[in-house]
Amino acid sequence: MLQTTSHGVVTDSVRPPEFSRAERVRVLTMTAAGSVVIGYAAVAALLALISSTAAHASFSTTGVLTAAAPGWLVAHHVPLRFDGGQLGMLPLLPTALVMLLVYRAAAGAADRLGLFEPLQARSVVFSIAGAHAVVGGMIAFLMGDDGSVRATPAVAFFGCAAVSGVAAVAGVAQRCGLVEVVFERVDPVARRGLRAGALALFALTAAGALLLALGLAFSWSTTAVLFDQSGGTIGTGLGIWLLCLAYLPNAVVGALSYVVGAGFSIGSVVVGPLEFTGGPVPAVPLLAALPEEQLSYLPLVLVLPGVVGVLVGLSLRDAAETPRSRVRAVLVAAVTAGVGTLVLAAIAGGALGGGVFNPVTIPAGLLAVLTFGWITVPGAVVAWFSGPRPPRVVETVPEDEDEDVAEDTAEDLADDDEYDDEAEYEEDDVEDVEELEEEAEEEDEEEYDHDLDEYDDLEEELVEDPGDEPEPESGDDSDEGDQADPDLADKPR
Repeated sequence: MLQTTSHGVVTDSVRPPEFSRAERVRVLTMTAAGSVVIGYAAVAALLALISSTAAHASFSTTGVLTAAAPGWLVAHHVPLRFDGGQLGMLPLLPTALVMLLVYRAAAGAADRLGLFEPLQARSVVFSIAGAHAVVGGMIAFLMGDDGSVRATPAVAFFGCAAVSGVAAVAGVAQRCGLVEVVFERVDPVARRGLRAGALALFALTAAGALLLALGLAFSWSTTAVLFDQSGGTIGTGLGIWLLCLAYLPNAVVGALSYVVGAGFSIGSVVVGPLEFTGGPVPAVPLLAALPEEQLSYLPLVLVLPGVVGVLVGLSLRDAAETPRSRVRAVLVAAVTAGVGTLVLAAIAGGALGGGVFNPVTIPAGLLAVLTFGWITVPGAVVAWFSGPRPPRVVETVPEDEDEDVAEDTAEDLADDDEYDDEAEYEEDDVEDVEELEEEAEEEDEEEYDHDLDEYDDLEEELVEDPGDEPEPESGDDSDEGDQADPDLADKPR
């Protein structure tokens, strides 16, 4: 059936079974205790193997279990103190194996409990980290301040908690959806940059490992001599070989720093592609890969980080459509790789007793800055010019605006037509009125002319027959004339 988690991810899985509180506590307790016990047993078994094969070593179960306590702290990357100094440069391979063990234990607990929510991962992480922290603090406290090997309880407590907690989070991240929660908050361009930065860190580490392998191959005779000087017994040779194997990741990180250009130092010895200062080094076969002098072709290794930066740019050339967005992806990749190298350099070096080989330093800050620069400069140039470029935008009127303009034009034309029609209609009306006025004037003129003609005819009749009219009396001529013909009096002459 489908399940929807709190972070919005729909998973196609069966509904997890319901567990009681007692059952959950039992599973978490067994997981936490099991990771501690198995790790401690692995360290004790390794020490038992070495002590049993050594020529002059005495083997006892109590002694092996007691000696496994500081070894278990070393596996959790907790520094140890001796009378002659401090061992701060701890091997990374045992730490990686312990983290792998915790990773598998946390993932198994999440599967047995059917966890699928991010908040549900807290119980697994806290139980495992708490168990390792408590055991580490107790071991450091029981070792005391008077023993030959000592550890600070607070450092042991928080160091064991940090190492086991990070491994536990990695174990439950995929099962409980922590990865989806993180990447949901990251945009696609930055996500591509994170992936490219992780690949760049892996490529630089692989380049360092390749350089280390070439150095060991070219100095194989020196490596064989160093193994022979260890005593020649099986136990001693096995111990030297395990020591080299445990510190192999540290050597790879040092070679990585050499490839990038930061280099490293062992006491007064400084080794780098552009700087070299000779001096005594520990008689460890793994260090036979170090150059004995500065050679003219050694700076050519700086081509490798430049190639990695170009590859990052090529991998991000299609990360976005615009060059600026692609450069932003390259910057994210550079920051990711720089932070990764910073962490690796910080945990790979440290104090190495109080002799001439102290300390072993890998400049973490310089390494991170150089890594950032090697990826940013060539990667940004390649991503800017090799990727697609947006087409030039021609300023055109959008279709909506065209339609609006067409409608406005049509309305204007319609208004003009109506105005023309009204104007024509008004002109017709004016012409009709003028015609009517002209006709009225013509009729008035005709009537006026007709009246004049009648008046003229009447005058002619009166002139022709003057005797028919009676003579007016004296004194009343005007009145009689007016009374005799009122119509003629009104007629104009």
